[in-house]
Amino acid sequence: MKIKPIRNRQGYEVALRRVQFLWDFKDGSPEFDELDVLATLIEAYEREHYPVDLPDPIEAIKFRLEQQGKDTRALIGLIGQRTRVYEVLQKKRALSLQMIRTLHDKLGIPANVLIQPTWGRGRAKRQSPRQTRSPKRKISA
Repeated sequence: MKIKPIRNRQGYEVALRRVQFLWDFKDGSPEFDELDVLATLIEAYEREHYPVDLPDPIEAIKFRLEQQGKDTRALIGLIGQRTRVYEVLQKKRALSLQMIRTLHDKLGIPANVLIQPTWGRGRAKRQSPRQTRSPKRKISA
């Protein structure tokens, strides 16, 4: 068993080919131990070179509800009343800390996914008419 750190793309591809070869060896064999070490090295390389972004919090909530065979009405009473649920799902209201805790405890959604900001991912907030008007100019007589 000659294992080296994975430092570049070529080393990564060599390690992947070796894993394919070692895949069917039995647990406890030296080849299986080599497979275990290579898998750890590959995972570290992928984490550094191919990071995966966390999903959008609202999409994660919808996905978990779908997995459980529920619809968004299941959130009523869990994170608030019907209007609050609507505002959260439309990204007009951010998740509060209490909502994040409840969704994590009741639906098992990782807290680090729910903590991410949702503003800017959805629709832009509407500006009030005052914010869209140009400043008044003085007219000299």
